[in-house]
Amino acid sequence: MSEREAAGWLELTEIMGRLRGENGCPWDKEQTHESLKRYLLEESYEVLDAIDSADDGALCEELGDVLLQVVFHARIAAEEGRFTIEDVLASVNAKMKRRHPHVFGETSLDTAAAVLTQWEAIKAGEKANGGKQHIMKLNDNLPALLLAQKVQDKAARVGFDWPDIYGPWQKVYEELGELKQATSREEQRGELGDAMFALVNLARFMELDAEDSLRHTVQKFVARFDHIESRLAAAGRSWEDYTLKELDALWDEAKEAGL
Repeated sequence: MSEREAAGWLELTEIMGRLRGENGCPWDKEQTHESLKRYLLEESYEVLDAIDSADDGALCEELGDVLLQVVFHARIAAEEGRFTIEDVLASVNAKMKRRHPHVFGETSLDTAAAVLTQWEAIKAGEKANGGKQHIMKLNDNLPALLLAQKVQDKAARVGFDWPDIYGPWQKVYEELGELKQATSREEQRGELGDAMFALVNLARFMELDAEDSLRHTVQKFVARFDHIESRLAAAGRSWEDYTLKELDALWDEAKEAGL
């Protein structure tokens, strides 16, 4: 670590200490791990937005905000005598070395797929409880599409997977057919979930991120919807003044404009 990096790290921890100190900020002093959960989530999504926007300045700033959340949580834990930021650093450093024996040890791996398989095996060994391993131990708080893709990734790494993309394609058609035939609300709920799960699996075979793909489509929809709204405002008219056919024409206009 360079002197500049060390100085920046020290300053950040000192700032947090002062904010939480006797004469610090009333708001910062009131925060807990629980009250900060929403901010960690929000800041993480701000990072994703900066990446999507290819805005280096915003990305730099948002990464700093995420780092601040890490330091904030570590400070609260230290005050409660549970662990310190040094413990956090020691833990992640040890983990990275332990899970990369092909870099820091004697083993040799040549592909990213092999690295992921080894990572899962090492992780399973770390998490084993009394010799029993749970491959599907996951965080249920993850967004559903991301959770589905992680479940499928884990299953694939132990060989529980389709041999090629033909299987996922057929499964999508099968599940959509069952969804179309479903009658009760409970059946529809289950079949809709099955169809979405099948689509996530297809995305995995296409090496696409399902969560990111859907987010991109939502953003595209919003941009086109905003275009229609702007055209209505410019004409001094309301939504009720237009037929669905006229609104569709404005939608096509937005689409042709590259939105």
